[in-house]
Amino acid sequence: MTYTVAVSGASGYAGGEILRLLASHPDIEIRTVTAHSNAGQPLIEHQPHLRSLAHLTLQDTTPEILAGHDVVFLALPHGQSGQYTDALGDVPLVVDAGADHRLTSQESWDAVYGGHFHEPWAYGVPELIVDGAKQRENLRTAKRIAAPGCNASTVSLSLVPGVAAGVIDASDIVSVLAVGPSGAGKSLKPHLLGSELLGTANPYAVGGTHRHIPEIQQALRGAGAADPRISFTPVLVPMARGILATSTAPIADGATDEQIRAAWQDAYGDETFVQLLPKGHFPRTADVLGANTALMGLAIDRVANRVTIVTAVDNLVKGTAGAAIQSMNLALGLPEGRALTVNGVAP
Repeated sequence: MTYTVAVSGASGYAGGEILRLLASHPDIEIRTVTAHSNAGQPLIEHQPHLRSLAHLTLQDTTPEILAGHDVVFLALPHGQSGQYTDALGDVPLVVDAGADHRLTSQESWDAVYGGHFHEPWAYGVPELIVDGAKQRENLRTAKRIAAPGCNASTVSLSLVPGVAAGVIDASDIVSVLAVGPSGAGKSLKPHLLGSELLGTANPYAVGGTHRHIPEIQQALRGAGAADPRISFTPVLVPMARGILATSTAPIADGATDEQIRAAWQDAYGDETFVQLLPKGHFPRTADVLGANTALMGLAIDRVANRVTIVTAVDNLVKGTAGAAIQSMNLALGLPEGRALTVNGVAP
């Protein structure tokens, strides 16, 4: 069976990455692409790397144009998806790459986003441990999927195995991330200009103000943390794509080195797209460029009594579009890895 797909926000980074991955999906026909200010223009003018989709023209983003497809992907700015999802009740599967349906707490939504609160959807991180099982089981029957925030899913995947196994203390987590600016979208913003980024590293949303913190806390609670607290500091660095997240947490009383490493090995040993590297090895963002993989290295620091997890992802693939398509595959009953690769691009 071939499924027809519409992608909104198709002129942006997330929409373009969804299209790049779907273009090689054997079960998908990309029928419609939409945008706002760029409507009426050829897709190829905004995504010149998508040569196989040069025949498509960007249409207006309206519920009427998005309806009538088997799958709709929404790659819109935060706060804009809800107005469409409410009107797409007849679409069998909708995947939202924005934040509108990620959070289960209205209080958290009001604190970091504001505006109308929409119902939470199935969270699109299949490998995440939720209530003792993998989230993929919830995605197999999902009709509405909320793709994750790239920073949030990277940190959550890094820490959840230790929380679920009880080998780390989730009340004192510190995460510092080196982040490529593509995660901030394609809209023109002065602080994201090349002249502002090249040759420097720029911290932002410092001191507990980043919007992804409640999303991380939600994932940690799902793994069993009673009161997760995290100091979260992202730093923009001059690479177009990528996240390198370094997260540390205190070792739980009595946890041995063997139990600590076993927690992550047991969680991800059979996973294709989340891989724990051998002891003493740590990933680079270059290793995951273009791939749907999260690679992580783990160190046990007995002097500081903390566990350190370093995780690398491509923010546009495993962080966003790849997670969305992996979740779509599960919901459609297709092989989970269809059209996704573990192989990066080098050099």
